[in-house]
Amino acid sequence: MRILFVVLLAFSAAAAAQDNNPPQEDLGTLLGLGVRSRPDYDGASKQELEPIPVIRYYGKTLFARTTQGILEGGARFELTRGLVAGVQLAYEGGNDRTDVDPGASIGAHLEWDTRVGPAPLNVLGRVRYHLDNDLGTQFDLRAAVGVYGSRALKAWVFGQATWATDEWVRSYYTTGDGGLLFTTAGVEGAYEINRQWVALASVSLRWLQGDAATSPITEDKTNYYASVGLAYRF
Repeated sequence: MRILFVVLLAFSAAAAAQDNNPPQEDLGTLLGLGVRSRPDYDGASKQELEPIPVIRYYGKTLFARTTQGILEGGARFELTRGLVAGVQLAYEGGNDRTDVDPGASIGAHLEWDTRVGPAPLNVLGRVRYHLDNDLGTQFDLRAAVGVYGSRALKAWVFGQATWATDEWVRSYYTTGDGGLLFTTAGVEGAYEINRQWVALASVSLRWLQGDAATSPITEDKTNYYASVGLAYRF
């Protein structure tokens, strides 16, 4: 986990320093740190605190971010206005209860930015193949819509559904078959303290589904995530 974190953090810092960093219409390029409260594992009744990076960089081709639910970086290509396709390397958490170590995945995504009336809408489809072949594959479908926007404060709501293969479910939850793994709904916000510093916060609920919800290690089918962070804007 530490090696992957350092690699992606270094990638993001190097990318942010490039001369061809284009101007952003919203938050711009961000690099910072935060803290998150999360369950010990999805389905656990115990919460834990952990430090997290805050990364947002979109270059002409390269990107790195933590703004779509996971720490990931890679390359993206615009197919048409508002629609991009990309490939990514991402950090994948482990599960101490089933002796699954943190690792990484490689995959691809398709992302669409549009508007519903005045509100910005982002839709993301993403597939993630775990580099440990025994741990299988996940697929995410995620959408976020802006609900408030001023010069300093922005807020949006999001939802996500994630599916997993048999291998992933059995590795993380001891038994079961693949299918819909969990659904998530939450609120995120960003406050521009000044031209250089941005504060970010989020809170979400996650509901386990299918065989993960009925696993013998599942203590709570509903978990919450909450985070706060501070980032420097380049």
